[in-house]
Amino acid sequence: MSMCLSRSLCRVLSRQTASSSFMLGEHHHAVLTPWFASVMTLKTSASLRAEPKKKKKAAPMSDQLQRDRLKRRVRRMEKVPPELIPIEDHITPVSCLDETRERSAVNLLFEESERRASLLKEWCRYKQEQNMAEMQAVELALKAQTEALEELKLESEELYHASLKPDTLLFPFTHEGPVHTPPINKYDAPDGKYNDITKVYTQ
Repeated sequence: MSMCLSRSLCRVLSRQTASSSFMLGEHHHAVLTPWFASVMTLKTSASLRAEPKKKKKAAPMSDQLQRDRLKRRVRRMEKVPPELIPIEDHITPVSCLDETRERSAVNLLFEESERRASLLKEWCRYKQEQNMAEMQAVELALKAQTEALEELKLESEELYHASLKPDTLLFPFTHEGPVHTPPINKYDAPDGKYNDITKVYTQ
């Protein structure tokens, strides 16, 4: 293909040179222009069929070399101390460490403050009456128990000493059962709605 192309190019150039010489013979007074000079200076060379040099591919790394390289990389990573993951629940926010930070008092109306004061007094009066009733009931029960023990002592010493011992059968309730609740088969526990803001740390 390249030989045919070079031959056809030579023929075209030879025709152009012949026509140019003919024109110069008839019009010898014409001035030579670059159009004719450039055609005469063209030269052809033999076509080059050399194949371009191919780059040598590096030999594939063997499995043993890959393993050695991975081992060296693992050793380098083991030398670096692992980064500790901070526990955000144990970190006090900076805004809470401000000593000048204090909650502003709520300004209440006069009617609201009087209502709260009367409600607090009424609650204190109710708890006092409840405490006094409980103390009176306990005193009456202890007095009745003492009188009953004195009468029992006059009747029988053995029954009196037996009544002073603790009664183990007062609450005979016994119960044996599973310590943990057994799991329900095929039960998908709902997580509820929440925004997962957990930070992911990579070593």
